[in-house]
Amino acid sequence: MTNKNLQKPGEKPTKPGEYVEVGPQGGKVTNPNQVTIEPNDTKLPPTQEPGRHWKRVGPPKK
Repeated sequence: MTNKNLQKPGEKPTKPGEYVEVGPQGGKVTNPNQVTIEPNDTKLPPTQEPGRHWKRVGPPKK
């Protein structure tokens, strides 16, 4: 996995969809948050721990 697929909390999402919280290198974390980002959302929410990122895992759920 490359870091280009990861986004930091507070960044503008690259596109709408389902995002899951991952570790600093993109690895799995225990009890990750998962959020749905809509087209009108302007930034990604905070993560549970400093240094974590968001990874888009699919289109928005309906």
